[in-house]
Amino acid sequence: MIRWKEKIASLMICLGAPALAEGEIAGEFDYYVLAMSWSPTWCALEGDARGSPQCAPERDAGWILHGLWPQFETGWPSYCRTPHGPPSRAMTADMADVMGTSGLAWHQWKKHGTCSGLSATDYYETAEEAFEAVVLPEVFRRLKDPVTLPAAVVEEAFLRDNPDLEPDMLTITCREGRIQETRLCLTRDLEPVTCGADVVRDCRARDALMDPIP
Repeated sequence: MIRWKEKIASLMICLGAPALAEGEIAGEFDYYVLAMSWSPTWCALEGDARGSPQCAPERDAGWILHGLWPQFETGWPSYCRTPHGPPSRAMTADMADVMGTSGLAWHQWKKHGTCSGLSATDYYETAEEAFEAVVLPEVFRRLKDPVTLPAAVVEEAFLRDNPDLEPDMLTITCREGRIQETRLCLTRDLEPVTCGADVVRDCRARDALMDPIP
């Protein structure tokens, strides 16, 4: 008799869904996805209700580093077996400047950083290096009022300000009718690369909400 987990796996294959793995061996992946979140969206949907310091007006948070995710051509590893120890509280606190909170930094290490094959220190340094290499379009920081716009406009702004990028190297995601993230695909050496088919799908919204930075 096929066990229920095997039935689910078989169903996912039939539906063409990406295989999600947990507990894979660290360092086994094809490329990275650099995820950058529009902070006002996360704050509106979650952070404000939590009283997150990321959402305080003095934080002035726009695009933040959500994470650097090891990715397979189809699917992704998570919670990998790694010989490296976890980051210290001081390390995660230091990442709050670019990741919004130390809690996010810890979660990203546990779920994704463990799969990089890097130590926590090297993972955070690599993630920050990748994030700082991206030119974040200034136009979004200048928003004074909420706007609705096609997600494609956000992608075009990143392509304009980062001329080495091509459309299939990044994608814009939406959540609950709002612009959520820009996700950029990178080689292990942090060079832009074409995204896999399960990453490159863009948000098709033509009227996605984008709140200004508080």
